[in-house]
Amino acid sequence: MFKDSADFRRVTSGTLLIVAPLLQTIAVIIDPGTWGDDREAVSYGDNPVLAQAQSALYHWAYLLMALAAIALLHVMRRRAVVFGHVVGSLTALGYINLSGLLMIDPVEWWLGRRNSPEQAAEILDEMLNLPGVVFGFQMPWIFFAILGMPVLLAGVWRAGFTHWWVPLVVAVGYGTSLVVPYGPASVALWGACAVAIGSLGVRMLRMSRAEWVSHYPTDAPGRTTPDSYANTTA
Repeated sequence: MFKDSADFRRVTSGTLLIVAPLLQTIAVIIDPGTWGDDREAVSYGDNPVLAQAQSALYHWAYLLMALAAIALLHVMRRRAVVFGHVVGSLTALGYINLSGLLMIDPVEWWLGRRNSPEQAAEILDEMLNLPGVVFGFQMPWIFFAILGMPVLLAGVWRAGFTHWWVPLVVAVGYGTSLVVPYGPASVALWGACAVAIGSLGVRMLRMSRAEWVSHYPTDAPGRTTPDSYANTTA
């Protein structure tokens, strides 16, 4: 199976869509800040092992979500092609920036061990409010992930690959998480998003090779498909 490029891409894409949001859900479940004080300076002191584990899980969840966003572009090769490539690229950039922001966690842990939580928060705010940090790493890039994924999924729905409830659930889940305090509610919100996004991964894994290859626009001049490429190199 993995000697065939089409099957390899199908299995990899489906796996990414399942694993990436699942890692995010596991991260919020084991995060000490979910069930107590959500400030990293405090939650690290409550349980240093789980605090480091959740931070690493978030980091890899966001990196893999960037790849998952790109993987979704395959099912948009015949409809909403330009829309998919623009939104998909911005969404991937957003997740990469979210991943980079996870390096803030050890800084806040270090500050929390040497200062009061209030002092640690004040020092961190001064660091994060530097213009280079705000516009280089935060704004508007991180919102490309939070808002970009529901929009990208809307394109996937319009392309006919999924039902309407998938982009709706993700839009409600991610959108609500922006206004609801980080805590137990985040588990339900991100868990729902993981189910919705994961359903796309399950569908991809259940597709046959022929179904996967059918998303290549074979009738478009100049487009290369796995089969046409094999014929030219045989």
